[in-house]
Amino acid sequence: MTRFLCRTATLPEVEQILDWAADEGWNPGRDDAAAFYAADPQGFFVAEVDRQPVAAISVVNHSESYAFLGLYLCRPEFREQGIGFALWQHAIVHAGGRTVGLDGVPAQEANYAKSGFVLADRTRRLTGTFPTEALTLPLAAQADFAALACLDRAATGVSRERYLGTWLRNGPTRRTVLLREGANVIGFATARLCRVGVKIGPIVAPDAAAALHLAHQAAATMAEPLAIIDVPDRCVAFGALLRQNGFVEGFATARMYRGVEPEIGDMLHAVATLELG
Repeated sequence: MTRFLCRTATLPEVEQILDWAADEGWNPGRDDAAAFYAADPQGFFVAEVDRQPVAAISVVNHSESYAFLGLYLCRPEFREQGIGFALWQHAIVHAGGRTVGLDGVPAQEANYAKSGFVLADRTRRLTGTFPTEALTLPLAAQADFAALACLDRAATGVSRERYLGTWLRNGPTRRTVLLREGANVIGFATARLCRVGVKIGPIVAPDAAAALHLAHQAAATMAEPLAIIDVPDRCVAFGALLRQNGFVEGFATARMYRGVEPEIGDMLHAVATLELG
């Protein structure tokens, strides 16, 4: 049996893990590593063989009551040796008594169920193109963060300020647009450049039409027509609008929880990322 060591990952190793994810066709964002790591620097793990990482997983503690599991990967030549599951068992201890969420491929649902995870919803990846549109909505500023965090908490049922603090910060590969009603922020969407196209999420909006407008405007900030949006099945109207605009489904994931499911609100129209929720 191959001898291996499970341990916490460093930021450069998180960058390496995202390269593995790209090899698997997951199409991560170009600067996801820093945003992911800021959420919980102790929440990323690798299994190493001969001092080289060969498997990975994240169990990010967003709050005192909620964690999210993702980035569960093993290099092909080290699969079916028990390394991945041993790393899973090592990493999930980090969550303690928190509820743990994940977005898993359907083929693994039965395995996740054996670890106490229960299916709550499915998320559909919808991909399409938006016509060129001038940017009319404002970009988020630091002064807007408290309002955005409050909206996100109402939409997701989770407090995740550390994650959002970096995720919503505007930069060369990432933009967040705001929808205002008077002086109040009533919605927002983040677009980030990926290895291919731009992913848009989260999308928090009062209704499906507003969500579509935010998505279109977020894509406009990146001057990238190809948009990728992960839409929960519960968002029937938004999914229908995207399909009416030519978006097509690529694949679906299973949103599962071990523990008490968060109270997701009607304003959440697209998840931020399948890796961290």
